[in-house]
Amino acid sequence: MEISGKIIAILPLQSGTGRNGTEWKKQDYVIETHDQYPKKMCFNLWGDRIDQFTIQMDEEVTVSFDIDCREWNGKWFNDIRAWKIDRNSGAGINAQPIQQSAPVEFTATDAKDDLPF
Repeated sequence: MEISGKIIAILPLQSGTGRNGTEWKKQDYVIETHDQYPKKMCFNLWGDRIDQFTIQMDEEVTVSFDIDCREWNGKWFNDIRAWKIDRNSGAGINAQPIQQSAPVEFTATDAKDDLPF
C-alpha cells in the first residue's frame, strides 16, 4: 500500500531489548495527505531504516507500507510499518508545462457539404 503527503509530526525514538536479548529501536511519524478532506496516518520505521531514510519535518514523501495486527493482553493493535520512503520533488501535475497547439483558422466557404444539418 502507498500514501503520499507531508510529514507533520516526528515522535520520539523508542528503543529497548527484546525477550531474546536483541536491541531494537522504532520511530513513529505522522503523514497528512493533500486530499480535499486531508487524512492523517501514523506509521513507523524499525531499526536501520530510521537512519536509512532520515525523514524530516514538512517533507513531502510517498510511503510504501504494510499493515499488521498484534494481540497484547487481550487487546488488538494495528501496526503500520513502512518499508520504503520516496521523497517527492514537490512538482505536481499542475507544475508541468501545458503543450499548446497552433491556432486553427476557420474560413467560411460557399461550397455545399455532405452534412444534413
